[in-house]
Order: sequence, then structure tokens, then C-alpha cells
Amino acid sequence: MAGIKIKVLNVSQNNQPEYATEGSSGMDIRAFLESPVTLQPLERKLIPTGLFIELPNGYEAQIRPRSGLALKQGITCLNTPGTIDSDYRGEIKVLLINLSNEAQAINNNDRIAQMVICVVERAELVAVKELEETIRGAGGFGHTGLQ
Repeated sequence: MAGIKIKVLNVSQNNQPEYATEGSSGMDIRAFLESPVTLQPLERKLIPTGLFIELPNGYEAQIRPRSGLALKQGITCLNTPGTIDSDYRGEIKVLLINLSNEAQAINNNDRIAQMVICVVERAELVAVKELEETIRGAGGFGHTGLQ
């Protein structure tokens, strides 16, 4: 199934981002490293990808963790989902953190995150003096599931 066309500049020797399966929502993106990077427990580092993209207005790219990396190595993304705006032209970098109890290595060409392309709806905020009431009201943070 073809979708919107997005220009990509890949300065790495890694494969272009790609969907792993027909039903995948996100494209796997890979680390672009001259040498392996070691993440100590609770350490975070910004990992380059060698990717630059040109998104059309009305779209964003979201950078999200890979579930297998989180499960197997305890590595996940911070600031997730990370948003790449349509007017950003810099390199895509992924902020990773090691939540395991052991040092974890990131190597060149490792799949480190996934990128999801999303439509962005721009909103106009309208100032009001009060909001309509609902049954839920201001209940939040577990409000509907505490019993």
C-alpha cells in the first residue's frame, strides 16, 4: 500500500528506513555510528541516524521505541514520541536510555527506533469562561480504574 511520498537523504551506508511487515505502522531506523556506543545503566545518549527528511506541511514524523529493544536490552527512547516537524531539516537523532542493570552496546546499523508518519491537525484555541460539564469531570490519572 503506497502512501505519501517523503524525500529522504541518507548519508549513512545503512538501509533506508523500511516497514518490517505489510501491517507495520512504523519504519525501523538504524544507528549511524563510527564505533559502538555503550550505554551504562540509566545513561542516555543522542544517537545519530544519518537520515534527513523533508516532510510536507500537515505531517509530522514521530520517533518511538522498538518493543524488542526495550524487552531484550532495556533500551528505550526518551521524549517519546519525539516529534519531527515538517520544517525541520536537520539530522534525525534518537535519544536513547538504558533502563537495564547492565551496560548495553549500540552498534552501527542496529535498529534503534521506529518512525511513524502522522497527519497533523492544526487547531484554533478559543478562549471561554467555562467548559461544558461531563460525567467524568476533572477526574484523571487512574480516576476511571481505581475500583
